[in-house]
Amino acid sequence: MTLSEVAKEIAQRLGNIFLRDKRGKRPVFGDTKKFQEDPHWRDCLLFYEYFHGDNGAGLGASHQTGWTGVIAQIMQMFAIMKPEFILKADRKTLYAGLAGRASATQSSAS
Repeated sequence: MTLSEVAKEIAQRLGNIFLRDKRGKRPVFGDTKKFQEDPHWRDCLLFYEYFHGDNGAGLGASHQTGWTGVIAQIMQMFAIMKPEFILKADRKTLYAGLAGRASATQSSAS
């Protein structure tokens, strides 16, 4: 595997904690019925401090959007950018690329 492929695999695994599985359940919510089934809560994602190693359920503080909040940006980055660009660009260029693509996507959706 290349470094880019490893990074993408890690991003996918982290992202899968927050995405619905085949049964429509999000691992981050564990067995909490309110968050899994209630239409008013099931799409309100919480970014926990850490996660259960076996099932991905969120643990610890849920009111923080520290390191786990970056998962959304990583998923977006791999969805819209080519690995060659990601590996060669500096941080400022990467953020500009993400912001530009996000605003272009929002403009076309309006």
